Amino acid sequence: MDVTVMRVVVTLVSFACFVGIWVWAYARNNRSRFDEAAQLPFQQD
Repeated sequence: MDVTVMRVVVTLVSFACFVGIWVWAYARNNRSRFDEAAQLPFQQD
């Protein structure tokens, strides 16, 4: 494998991971959990 091919493969894998995390973060079934986590700093003991 050439160094250029390795760079392309790593770039594509990194982009796929980025898109996967983005889709997971904006999925509707995670929204309630993220909204609850966002309110944690404002809750009083």
